[in-house]
Amino acid sequence: MQGSSLTDEKYNGEFPPFQTDWEQCLAPHQNCLIAEQLDYDQVEMAEMAVTMKDQMNAEQSATFEEITQHAGDGQTFWLQGPGGTGKTFVYKALCAELCSQGKIVLCVASSGIAALLLPGGHMAHSTFKIPIPVHDTSTCNIPKNGLLAVMLKGATLTI
Repeated sequence: MQGSSLTDEKYNGEFPPFQTDWEQCLAPHQNCLIAEQLDYDQVEMAEMAVTMKDQMNAEQSATFEEITQHAGDGQTFWLQGPGGTGKTFVYKALCAELCSQGKIVLCVASSGIAALLLPGGHMAHSTFKIPIPVHDTSTCNIPKNGLLAVMLKGATLTI
């Protein structure tokens, strides 16, 4: 077995520093989940959004404009279509556009493979603390005023 134990002589009772961003999480008025969601280059996102908008067909463009116009006001949109019609492309463009404005966009999917297709994508089960397996009485374990709840409330769009 390779590696070493923290009780090995080389540590002399002093442990190596723990590398983490928890200091940011614990700092007053900081939320590491929000910081993670906003950890992108807004200029790069704006350039990406412009490039993607230029590549859209008429239907994609209309969908994009409708969703960006109403992002953040609580409306629900259902984007559906056969494989290869550009749904993921529109999702990525929406993400780039809103992130370029400094807004939080949560990209979630029901499977890990689908989540990999979205920028910063995560599985819905981990993002929303959905229990596995789900039962009739299951609830998501999100503390009301916790870091996750604050981040979810601050999201402009959930994909």
